[in-house]
Amino acid sequence: MSHTPHELREEFPEFEARIHALKEVDHHFKRLFDEYHTVNREVHRIEVGEEHVSQATEEDFRKKRMHLKDELYQILKAGQ
Repeated sequence: MSHTPHELREEFPEFEARIHALKEVDHHFKRLFDEYHTVNREVHRIEVGEEHVSQATEEDFRKKRMHLKDELYQILKAGQ
């Protein structure tokens, strides 16, 4: 598969070490991280034409990804 944009480590390079650490010790963060990864991959498959869905479904996936990203960012930012 080609490069997938919007990976969290690319979106928040300043938090790369914190992302890794939280995945190891914070079950809530890990669950959100895994869910973000799954939704992000789905969006990518839609973008490259591997999967065909309605425009409304694609929009729902994008909104879900944005919501998860915002929630993860809040957790990352809170630990500074």
